Amino acid sequence: MANIVSGMNYAPKGKPAPVVKPGEFVISAVGLDHGHIYGQCSALIDAGAVLQSVYDPDPKKVDDFCKVFPQAKVMKSEDDVLGDPKVQLVAAAAVPSERCALGIRVMNAGKDYFTDKTPFTTLSQLEAAKEAVARTGKKYMVYFSERLHVETAVFAGQLIEEGAIGKVIQVLGLGPHRLQAESRPDWFFIKEKYGGILCDIGSHQIEQILYYTGASDAEIVSSQIGNFNNPEYPELDDFGDATLLTNTGATGYFRIDWFTPDGLQTWGDGRSFILGTEGFIEQRKYMNIATNDGPGHLFLANKKEEKHYNLEGKVGYPFFGELILDCLNRTEHAMTQTHTFKAAELCLKAQLQAKVIG
Repeated sequence: MANIVSGMNYAPKGKPAPVVKPGEFVISAVGLDHGHIYGQCSALIDAGAVLQSVYDPDPKKVDDFCKVFPQAKVMKSEDDVLGDPKVQLVAAAAVPSERCALGIRVMNAGKDYFTDKTPFTTLSQLEAAKEAVARTGKKYMVYFSERLHVETAVFAGQLIEEGAIGKVIQVLGLGPHRLQAESRPDWFFIKEKYGGILCDIGSHQIEQILYYTGASDAEIVSSQIGNFNNPEYPELDDFGDATLLTNTGATGYFRIDWFTPDGLQTWGDGRSFILGTEGFIEQRKYMNIATNDGPGHLFLANKKEEKHYNLEGKVGYPFFGELILDCLNRTEHAMTQTHTFKAAELCLKAQLQAKVIG
C-alpha cells in the first residue's frame, strides 16, 4: 500500500500486532479527503481494531476506500456512523478547515476522534475542541505520521529515552514534499481550507521538536513562508521554516517545502537531526539518496560508538496499539491530549506570525 511517489497517499505497511481480541475495538472512517486515511485505518487494523463502516459524500472516494478495505460497510450518512453504538472511534481525514467541526460532532456522539494532521486551521477551532474534550471526556487525537508511522522516528525516541545521546539540546527537521499539483484537490490551494504550510505539514515538525526535547511548551522565535515558484497558485506556501525555543532550553528548527524534484525516488527526503549533550542521531526516514537501500535509516554517534541502523520492518508502530488501549482504559500512554493541543497551537502561531519572503 505504501506509495513512494505521492506523500498524500503514503501509507506505510506494518505487521499485525493486535493488542485486543477481535471485535473488542470497533472503528469507522468518515471524511476521505486526504489519502492519509489509508495509513490511519491500516495501522489501527494491524493493532487489532475492526473497521466496521465508512462514510463520505463522494461515492468515488468511498469506492476507492472499499477496494482497499472491503470489510467496511458503506453508510448512507454521517449520522448513521455517529449513531452506531458499536463504533468506539472515528478516524477521519477531512478537509483541514472542517476537521474540528467533525471532531466535535464525533465527541458529542460519545466517540473518540482520530484525525489526520493538521487538526485545526484557526486558534478558535482549537479552543472549541478543548472545550468539547473537557465537556465530553473524549479524545481528540492526531495522526502526526512523520513520527508515529516512521520506524526511524519511533526508534530515535527509544534511544533518547535510554539516554543514548544525553540531554537533547536541538532538533533540526527537514520535511520536503513533492507537489504534484495536477493531482491535488482544489482545497489544497486555498489557505482558508488548508491553513498554510507551517500549519499543515509544519505540524509534523513541531510535534517532533516537542516530543524529542521532552518539552511541554515553546516560543516561536521566528517563522517564514513564501511562494517561490507557483504563481498560478497565489495562496500556496511552497516554502516555510521556523525556529523554536522550548521550555527545556532546547532549540528546534525546521524547513518544509514543495520542491521535491521529479528525479528523486520518493516523495520527499525527510530527515531529522537530533543533537544531544553526549551524541547525535540522524534519521533518513524514507530513502538513502542515490542508493536502492529503501527507507528506515538511522545513524547514531555517541561516546561508545558510531552505528548505522537499517530499521525497515524491525521496529513497528506502537502508537496505534497504545491508542486503542488508551481509548479502552481512558489512559494517556500513546500521546497526551495536552501534547496534541500544544503542537497544534504552536503550528497555528508559527503560521500567523510568519514573515512573507520570496
